[in-house]
Amino acid sequence: MGRAFEYRKARKMKRWGNMSRTFTRLGKELTMAAKEGGIHPENNPRLRAVIQTARSENMPKDNIERAIRRAEEKDKGDYREVVYEGYGPHGIAVLIETATDNTTRTVANIRSYFNKSGGSLGTSGSVEFMFDHMCVFRIKEEPDMDLEELELELIDYGGEEVFKDEDKEEEIVIYGAFESYGTLQKFIEERNLELVSGGFDRIVNGELKELAPPEKEEVEALLERIEEDDDVQNVYTNMA
Repeated sequence: MGRAFEYRKARKMKRWGNMSRTFTRLGKELTMAAKEGGIHPENNPRLRAVIQTARSENMPKDNIERAIRRAEEKDKGDYREVVYEGYGPHGIAVLIETATDNTTRTVANIRSYFNKSGGSLGTSGSVEFMFDHMCVFRIKEEPDMDLEELELELIDYGGEEVFKDEDKEEEIVIYGAFESYGTLQKFIEERNLELVSGGFDRIVNGELKELAPPEKEEVEALLERIEEDDDVQNVYTNMA
């Protein structure tokens, strides 16, 4: 197994919280994808993938359609994707992806979370270099699917790692270079593979940092505060 598999296995932090927060964050992704490439999924590959992700999270059809329509409303859905970086307790690197319509509010909130935990909000680039930005797709496993053969095929499309999900045995996870999102999605669709979800992930490119249980609890308290913020989409750390 490769680096993405090992990192994913080691990272036990939940990506999103309860269902309402999940739907809020997926709604923003749908709106941003529709603004970027148009509201018609057949002409917008990113939107098609986000719709599949929303369906896999059991987001109601009405919520999906409403989020897409919001992209056409001039006074709504004007989100900016902003990345914040900093260090939490015990020198743990924290990278935060946000989608916000008010950067003043968002940065003030993020800074307060760090300050209250004894950490510090950093400048742009202070921890981002520790993470590789990658695209990730999940597909349904087909009968007699040969993962080694699939991985060899995917190399030509920017694929870097293919493995079976340990928690969802019928799903295959595909990691690739960030810029290969479009070519990998095209390969999946042309092969008529069943797409479960598509998106992006950040993988630590060095060693994960081990902490004692009490120290880990302090970091997790900070991460929980950050993840509860409505402007936050994803949180990544180098904590084992």
